[in-house]
Amino acid sequence: MFLTLQAMDMTKTAFPKPLRAAALAACLALAGCDGVFDYHPYDVRISGETDINRRAIERIEAATAGRDTLRVAFVSDSHGWYSATDDMVADINARGGVDFVVHLGDLTDCATVKEYTWQRDILSGLRPPYVALIGNHDCLGTGEELFRRVYGEPNFSFIAGRVKFVCLNTNATEYDYVAANPDFDYMEAEMTADSAHFDRTIVCMHAAPYSDQFNNNVAKPFQLYVRAFPGLLFCIYGHDHRQAASDPFGDGVMYYGVDCADHRNYMLFTITPDGYDHETVSY
Repeated sequence: MFLTLQAMDMTKTAFPKPLRAAALAACLALAGCDGVFDYHPYDVRISGETDINRRAIERIEAATAGRDTLRVAFVSDSHGWYSATDDMVADINARGGVDFVVHLGDLTDCATVKEYTWQRDILSGLRPPYVALIGNHDCLGTGEELFRRVYGEPNFSFIAGRVKFVCLNTNATEYDYVAANPDFDYMEAEMTADSAHFDRTIVCMHAAPYSDQFNNNVAKPFQLYVRAFPGLLFCIYGHDHRQAASDPFGDGVMYYGVDCADHRNYMLFTITPDGYDHETVSY
């Protein structure tokens, strides 16, 4: 909670000087007593690891340079299921051979500092590097600012083994449809940025078209932009708390839905020069 102290002009009180000094000392002690007075849950001060996505991307791009085969674990919606998330981390580590992990968003329930901290500290146990997208729950309150501090920009991309992973903020409802989510300018720029270094594309998001969080007024234009990416392999998303595989626009572009941590499974994709295979991993 916040501690609010009313300013006092000690020079004008009727208290004797020793009492004035004691009162001032007590106020200062209370104001600085972190052990008694906690920060507001939506305060954006956070300690520990920050800028996770940028540093993970550096590791991913260095480790996969020149590779023609990738193994990627896609996880999503860990929310408050800390024990299940911990078990998921252990399963990925024990499995071995996973090049990196993509968390498709909803790390938190209410986007508080403690939730971000708890999830970050569990996911830091992953041996392979991981990146995280922002989910609609992660946008609540001051959540977007916290996400930026802990992970980085809500829209980002990276290249692994000549495959570009385009990671998008598609959470429109939490922004009252005011923000440009999805951001078509960003998508258009990513179609050609670093074009000499990638031949194929995977588009990642939290909320898929026609879900409750997506701005479905622009669902069809979004798909036109998606199809313009070089060598599009597939799209992948979270949010729905269920596994799914569909071609929602009937144009041959597959959208894969990744289940939540509470259901104790995730998806593992193996990407090769000939395409990709995928499996559901239960733990």
